[in-house]
Amino acid sequence: MRDHETVPYSLPSIPEAVSIALAQEMRDRLKERRTCRYFSDKRVPREVIEAAIEAAGTAPNGANHQPWHFAVVASPAKKRAIREAAEEEERSFYAGKASAEWLEALAPLGTDEDKSFLETAPWLIVVFAQRKGGIAEDGKTQNYYVTESVGIACGLLIATLHEAGLATLTHTPSPMGFLREICGRPDHEKPLMVVVVGHPADDATVPAHALNKKPLEQIASWL
Repeated sequence: MRDHETVPYSLPSIPEAVSIALAQEMRDRLKERRTCRYFSDKRVPREVIEAAIEAAGTAPNGANHQPWHFAVVASPAKKRAIREAAEEEERSFYAGKASAEWLEALAPLGTDEDKSFLETAPWLIVVFAQRKGGIAEDGKTQNYYVTESVGIACGLLIATLHEAGLATLTHTPSPMGFLREICGRPDHEKPLMVVVVGHPADDATVPAHALNKKPLEQIASWL
């Protein structure tokens, strides 16, 4: 029984062969996506970022509370502040906070405490998870499945940016409380990640290790 207001579900009917082709085309485009650590300062139109965030905002989420906020940073001063705070945390991480096992796992990727990309790239999107607020963002109403909801939104954000021909990197310094202060967000919002966005530098490379992806038979089971 539907005792709530509804509207018709709208989805175009696509022939099976077309559906398969579209899925495979999308798969192939996303297989080209790589995390980039070497960015150009080449301009990226704000309209691209706006469209990507709007796409992220369509993500499924708990109770339709849409428990996310995307703080978009272009100010050189704020980007520098984020970089300085992030590198301070990263120095602690690589100097002893991280276990030997964790550092060993990171070694093939060549990561270190240098986060110059946080200043070079034209845009930083700082993603916040709203633990409270509801759809009205009153700061009081309980939100649900917050981490899951925001995680899905970030996936759509990154996929859209890739489709627009842009490189991205997800940066997760720990702890991340400084991002709330720099971006002027309330206490009930938890910083989840920084999505670095821009064009790759002309000499950008990616670690060969990053090309090692698990095959379908390893990541899926058919029951």
